[in-house]
Amino acid sequence: MPNAALVDQNTQFPKSVIKLAPGIWSAVGFAASNVHMIEGRDSATIIDTTESTQAAENIRAEFRKLTDKPVGRIIYTHSHRDHISGATVFAPDGGVPVLASDRFSSDLVAVDQGAIAPNKALGRRTQAQFAIGLSPEDRINLGCGPGDRPMQGLGAGHIPPNRLIASDCDIDLDGVAARLIMAPGETEDHMLVWLPDQKVLFGGDNWYHAFPNLYAIRGTPYRDFAAWAASLGQMADMEAEVLAPGHTLPVQGAAMVREVLTTTRAAILHVMTFTADAMDRGLSMDDIAATISLPEALADKPWLGEFYGKLSWSARAFATGTLGWYDGNPTNLGRLGAVARAEHMAKLAGGQAALMRAAETAVDLQWRLELCDHLIALGEPAQALKADTMIALADVEINATARNTYLWEARRLQSETGARDA
Repeated sequence: MPNAALVDQNTQFPKSVIKLAPGIWSAVGFAASNVHMIEGRDSATIIDTTESTQAAENIRAEFRKLTDKPVGRIIYTHSHRDHISGATVFAPDGGVPVLASDRFSSDLVAVDQGAIAPNKALGRRTQAQFAIGLSPEDRINLGCGPGDRPMQGLGAGHIPPNRLIASDCDIDLDGVAARLIMAPGETEDHMLVWLPDQKVLFGGDNWYHAFPNLYAIRGTPYRDFAAWAASLGQMADMEAEVLAPGHTLPVQGAAMVREVLTTTRAAILHVMTFTADAMDRGLSMDDIAATISLPEALADKPWLGEFYGKLSWSARAFATGTLGWYDGNPTNLGRLGAVARAEHMAKLAGGQAALMRAAETAVDLQWRLELCDHLIALGEPAQALKADTMIALADVEINATARNTYLWEARRLQSETGARDA
């Protein structure tokens, strides 16, 4: 059975259109990310456009029950593809202003063809993190969104921004006063949309009901922890009465909005201070990751559950992002390759057969995985054992992206092993 807390996280993704204030709504649960609509005098403003054209069409149908006014403009809070891939559905003829930060940068936009990047690795890891190809039953949720959502037209409906915003500015949304605010966090190009009269704040992915994804295991450049924490502090000081995030349910009430923002900021600062102190004391990165936890004042906050981001990954990311891969232990300046290390491990165990028996009887699932890797490096048939171990780990894992990755990689390993045996 999967982790009960992760199953309960699905209460954050009810498929519904939620009224935030008169003429202002959020569509939650239709896709991995939310879409927001602000009704003006003669037109509507769409904030973010979700991940696929099919999801956008489903949301547009619901919005049309509320107003038949045409979309007058689109605003992207940031450039992640799950927020920018349904724009053509809301503006099928184009020609509307599409606003974004001038730092907007997405893999849906033209990329320097001369750039060197491990794109195949990124693609595989992205599929694993989001469990692309697994059944909805296996893919309980994404940690920040529902696991069962339409995938038709994934990434297909992007419209490049045609109005880039360089600094904070006031803007008229067809009779609705708004302010666009630069607030780097999960991405450098994050832009808040603040409605001062209604006290509604659209925060993009700078906050959602889960521990923040300070490092995504699909692979990302360093996410600036300090900048993210500062933006959360800035958001808290705005005294919003409604916080409409890019994922999960809106937060209602000024006191609650401030609470979720300040405690999430405190959690990020805790990762930074704990990791920095532990590094100063000479702890290894493995020991830091194994011992980090939230302080008691934060640990019981439901919105800081490790459904999406994870403390141990965050500690590793902060250490690497600030000082690089070297952890200060000279042993790690010249580590052995996988085969050489496995040969030494087998010799210590009394041979490869003994190493296989140790893996088969290991109670600690993580240790069993590591022994399987040694065996596979030596050419021993431990793929099935490794796949079974990852499936067992998936059932106890609270983090959705870790669960998805365990299951996706297990299925891949089983498929490859079956193909070789056929």
